[in-house]
Amino acid sequence: MAYIGTGVEYALHCLLFLVTPPAQPPSSRDLADIQGVPAAFVAKIFSKLEKAGIVEASGGIRGGYRLGRPATDISVLDVVDAVEGRKALFDCQGVRSRCALFDDDAPKWAQGGVCGIHAVMLNAQEVLRVELAKTSLAALAAGVQDRGMPA
Repeated sequence: MAYIGTGVEYALHCLLFLVTPPAQPPSSRDLADIQGVPAAFVAKIFSKLEKAGIVEASGGIRGGYRLGRPATDISVLDVVDAVEGRKALFDCQGVRSRCALFDDDAPKWAQGGVCGIHAVMLNAQEVLRVELAKTSLAALAAGVQDRGMPA
């Protein structure tokens, strides 16, 4: 299972359309049509983005979505956390304390503290989070626009 799922990818692509606000705020159905995915899938993602304050919804017949704050204030990490929830990269199972080599008498070093494997995973998680926090939605949109590519 991927740490960062496809929902984040679709969320980012949809959010890029909102960086330069269109005349008519797009609905989740509009955004789903653009991405070629079911409207219910985008609606579920945008519900999470709205709860996180990344987007705001306007109601009514002409209702749609707009960014909830400036694109410069929305990081890729904000989107990942909103869509995926803040979850650990690694779920330590405490294997070393149950290792078959110890029979039923595991030494103290195998029973407490953070083992080397878990420490590496915690460091990797922190590096990932720091890197994702460095890029704003505005910077991402500028990079896409500079290459003349569609979002």
